[in-house]
Amino acid sequence: MNHRRQFLKKSLGGAAGLIALPNLFSGSLFAATSANKLLQVALIGCGRMGLTDLGECLAVPQARLVGVCDVDTRRSAEAQRHIEEFYKAKGESNVAVKIYEDFTEILADPEIDAVIISTPDHCHGYMAVKAALAGKHIYCQKPLTYDISESIALQKAVQAKKIILQVGSQQRSVNPFNAFRPASEFAVNGRVGNLKTIKIGIGLDHPSGKKPAAMPIPENFDFDRWLGPAPQQDYMELRCHPQDSFGGRPGWITTEDFGLGMITNWGAHHIDIAHWGMGQQLGGPSVIEAKATFMTDDVWTVHHKYHIEMLYPDGVQVILDDTFENGIHFEGDEGWVFCSRSSIKVTASDGDKAGASELPALRASKDSILSKLGADAILWPSSENHKQNWVEAVIANTQPVAPLDQGVRTMQACAAAWIGMKLGRKVNWDVATASFGNDGEANALCRREPRSPQYDCYEILKKSGV
Repeated sequence: MNHRRQFLKKSLGGAAGLIALPNLFSGSLFAATSANKLLQVALIGCGRMGLTDLGECLAVPQARLVGVCDVDTRRSAEAQRHIEEFYKAKGESNVAVKIYEDFTEILADPEIDAVIISTPDHCHGYMAVKAALAGKHIYCQKPLTYDISESIALQKAVQAKKIILQVGSQQRSVNPFNAFRPASEFAVNGRVGNLKTIKIGIGLDHPSGKKPAAMPIPENFDFDRWLGPAPQQDYMELRCHPQDSFGGRPGWITTEDFGLGMITNWGAHHIDIAHWGMGQQLGGPSVIEAKATFMTDDVWTVHHKYHIEMLYPDGVQVILDDTFENGIHFEGDEGWVFCSRSSIKVTASDGDKAGASELPALRASKDSILSKLGADAILWPSSENHKQNWVEAVIANTQPVAPLDQGVRTMQACAAAWIGMKLGRKVNWDVATASFGNDGEANALCRREPRSPQYDCYEILKKSGV
């Protein structure tokens, strides 16, 4: 524990809490040519989370939302209306927000500086790779990519083009979830003693009770482009998003072709904070033992009940179980500290929170654990607001609070746990090579073959010369 804290103090800059990362960004693609210019931002994906991201970005004074894109024309029109009404309410008379039919049109527009990618999980990877190669700065919703292979490709694209990417892991910022930063700071600074166990509750998805059944594709919805890299299949509204609302919980979250379930949904948030509390932002597990049941004979297909145990450096055991309270429980030999969102939700339609309570979001086994940290403590980089932090990072050409390389490690840990769940046996994960060594069966699950080469991240990289 002590040697880990010493390493972190050196790598994070001690009390200043500065991230010491390789200097990949020798010159800003935005700031070098746009002094005093607002960051021109376009939104890709205008659904439940997209509209939330839109609203948060509108509140950032250094940014200007100028375009939207969605394969459902009703959703792109709604996003356009939101933006235009916002600026008109501020006294502007001539507001024009462009609707792009295809996201590649945004990437080809030299007036666009940055994009927010709020599409379903299965499209994050190839869209972010193409955006990076086009020189657009990126805010990408979590999980960063659908599979492990895509995360590696995205690293290559971002590093090659030197753009700034912020992962939508908003629990790293103060508002509105102000328990995660202090809890992980208390843990990494030894307030609970030697860290032994981290128990994580990520909620539980339930079967729909409805069998798969093909439906006519709505006229306003380009289902083929929505599928993107996912396997070809019939349209089912319960596997996409509701047509009667913009805020309803979409079915792609519970369909494994489009997202891997709670392990990468809430797991991407909470495992990310667990990495902070262990000082493993660029690390990961070495051994994973997991079991799960998966939904069958149902329109939804993700995992249901589960139990996962992951072994991290210094012998820290990370345990996820469907019965745990939603949140993160850091346990050491001198006490514990717990953090959660309590009753706060990102959207009104957030799913089952596995018994989330009205108890304080930040609590500990004794009051002394929650007392103010000293001047020499490890502190995380300042970030009051996640979108503001991203925009400021782009303008200043610095790393944001949730940078690419750390988001990649979070995604890989979640996906590796999912692979353990699928196989139902112990697997050994090698963080350095991002693989399962010579375990061919497990390695095969690190990559899903895209439906078409146009969605293959590596084909996209190859054509660009990266």
